[in-house]
Amino acid sequence: MNTSYRTLARLSEGLYKEKMSKFISFAMPVTTEEEAKAKIDEYRNTYHDARHVCWGYRLGAAGELSRSSDNGEPSGTAGKPIIGQCLSNGITNVLIIVVRYFGGIKLGTGGLIVAYREAAADAISNNEIIERAVEKDVTVEFDYLNMDSVMRLIKDEYVTVKERHFDNRCRMTLSVQLTYADTLMSALSKIEGVTAEYN
Repeated sequence: MNTSYRTLARLSEGLYKEKMSKFISFAMPVTTEEEAKAKIDEYRNTYHDARHVCWGYRLGAAGELSRSSDNGEPSGTAGKPIIGQCLSNGITNVLIIVVRYFGGIKLGTGGLIVAYREAAADAISNNEIIERAVEKDVTVEFDYLNMDSVMRLIKDEYVTVKERHFDNRCRMTLSVQLTYADTLMSALSKIEGVTAEYN
């Protein structure tokens, strides 16, 4: 199982022009399908006057989920070349959107494939490819009296607190780097009154 993956550091833009058509591209990191879909809707609304808003995203540490759309372009001329750039750069948890403003001259299927590929490539080259650790979500429940013991274990660079609810019985959702997850689970299980499980 992968313990790390390559992704993009931030939002970046690219541009490709051909026969008066303009292809504006955006590449960004995303972690869920919901996040990717929300971004696609946002860009569709922003560029509602464009002829096509095509996209592709790849998710999961091994890129196990990938989706794309030609958004009215001939089948396979937009979404596939966009995803192809994610594959050739070895990146995942990434969304790339390419907005096309039609210039009045048809490019043909070959021309479109090149245009969408180059626009996606330009957005990626204007970004930074970084390595991220694969993380697992863990839910921990414990009595308030055990707070110090639990907090000592999770104050670590490998752990991020996503949600917390403190009462007589406390509950926290943590994101833990995969390589450290089993060690943390084992340490938590040794504290009386603490329950921890993978989500």
